[in-house]
Amino acid sequence: MVKKKPRLERDKRLLQFTDHDAYLDSFITKQDRCFLQNLHVCRRFSELGYRNWEETLSKEAFEKRYDTVMDYVNPEFIPYVLVSEKTLCPDEIHKELAKRERSNRLGIMSTIIHIRHETETGHEVSGYIDYGERIEGENWRSFFEGRKRIFPNSKDLGFYHWKYGKSRSNDSVNYKIYTDPYNGLRFQNRFDRKFINVNPFVHPGENTVRVRVKSNLYKHVILFDHLVRQRV
Repeated sequence: MVKKKPRLERDKRLLQFTDHDAYLDSFITKQDRCFLQNLHVCRRFSELGYRNWEETLSKEAFEKRYDTVMDYVNPEFIPYVLVSEKTLCPDEIHKELAKRERSNRLGIMSTIIHIRHETETGHEVSGYIDYGERIEGENWRSFFEGRKRIFPNSKDLGFYHWKYGKSRSNDSVNYKIYTDPYNGLRFQNRFDRKFINVNPFVHPGENTVRVRVKSNLYKHVILFDHLVRQRV
């Protein structure tokens, strides 16, 4: 089975067209021009999908996707600062999250961090962190420089303190939490409504990849990278 390219990659083809009419004209054949003899009618046939085996975009959808891919390919400005830039990133977890900072800030990717670690007293704390939400609300420079650790807390997607038996779960900016006896714990992305499965024995979900990170600072680290498909 041939895997489809992510939408942003596929939509780069739209940049060859100056406007929606030029996009519709690309589907018109010589036979259409010969028999219909009316450019407006030819374009109407194209817009209705009679000349395209795949999805044919309306004017509104075309302009929205065109603007999205244009901003992605040629951003006019950067509305954020990458705090991981020009930092040491001493551990593998620093390097992996630095790679994902830009895409999470842009909303192209949404990463969930699953961490298990031991406190100084030897008690385990674990949980799930919405990476995109945390980097927007906190300054992570000291983390990327190796001067501070990032741990799950009671305000994150999931938090469990094994010593005190304290457990908390919260919806975040990017995810809603679902639990049931059949599927267990799942996170639903708010933007494309896709589910992320954290069960290690099942597939993580559509457009989602599970990545194990070998870190010297944490007992266990898993990253769930979800490619966000923008709804039109």
